[in-house]
Amino acid sequence: MRSSATATTPPADPGTRTPKPRPRVDFATPAGAPALFEPSSITWHVFKNPVALFIGGVAAVLLELGEPRVRSGVWGHSIFPNDPVTRMRRTGMVSFVCAYAPREVAEKTIAGVVAMHERVRGETPGGVPYHANDPELLDWVQATASFGFMEAYAAYCRPLTDAQRDQFYAESRASAVLFGSTGSPRTLAEQRALFDEMRTKLAPHPIVREFLEIIARTPALPRPLMPLQQSMIRAAVDLLPDWVITRL
Repeated sequence: MRSSATATTPPADPGTRTPKPRPRVDFATPAGAPALFEPSSITWHVFKNPVALFIGGVAAVLLELGEPRVRSGVWGHSIFPNDPVTRMRRTGMVSFVCAYAPREVAEKTIAGVVAMHERVRGETPGGVPYHANDPELLDWVQATASFGFMEAYAAYCRPLTDAQRDQFYAESRASAVLFGSTGSPRTLAEQRALFDEMRTKLAPHPIVREFLEIIARTPALPRPLMPLQQSMIRAAVDLLPDWVITRL
């Protein structure tokens, strides 16, 4: 898998799915209510950096799409193929809510996502059943998000020690369990062990390349930053372990 600086395929068909408007989130009400994470947390530092979120988000999606069941669920039950930017922004907003909104707002938002995912089920092209609320798949999705955001921050914003990485993974459990994840990594060692376990489970598919081509040709950054988008996509690919790039 290699990132592409120029798109060679025609624009995606807009399809029939229209993104639904999302309600605004009040991050200040109720006043003084604690969030899921403390202001001193690594999570607060990572999520306030847009570079880490964009690069890390792309890296996380690439890892997610490598898992056949997750790939089928994402590509077959969302607007991702036709409007990846809106889909990624929605995911980013949920991440912001988890990090910064009052706990009760975060819990309500997560409950809505879980309810929506309850309807996402089917079979992969190979006949393997999947369900978006399967704890095993949720563990992988949570792990890819944590890996992507954290490693993007460490590589392109500010270095992190292994102890800080451990802290970030430990913090992530506060929201992961609310989504239904039961075994997402709590330490850097657990993340590495999960990635080793996934070596035989990730599989190449044209959708991975299609995602890269779509995100390469779709304006996702503010106009002044658009010249940087291709470099940031390549930076996301560079975050992935070599074996992942080779396999996908």
